[in-house]
Amino acid sequence: MPIVTFIAHTGTETTATAPAGVTVMRAAVMNGVPGIDADCGGCCACATCHVIVDPAWSARLPPAAADEAEMLESVSSLQPTSRLSCQITLTDALDGLIVTTPASQG
Repeated sequence: MPIVTFIAHTGTETTATAPAGVTVMRAAVMNGVPGIDADCGGCCACATCHVIVDPAWSARLPPAAADEAEMLESVSSLQPTSRLSCQITLTDALDGLIVTTPASQG
């Protein structure tokens, strides 16, 4: 099972595991990760699952689709590697993924 490390804006790390095929957002919810509210349940209709992907991992992800990019425009703490965790599907190749939750979701 792929492992994802979530780093809160405070520096606190939470490690989560989930089966391949599950989104990063769902992995966070299943593992009680703070800072990932997932208000829309993964429909790409809010930005409460915003994460900042570690630069070493961002190139391994497929580019954001148009609807995700549009939703990210509403994020106040947008960074070059910002993504919606509901749009990142875990694969074995993403085992070890590192993401940070922004202070706005603290």
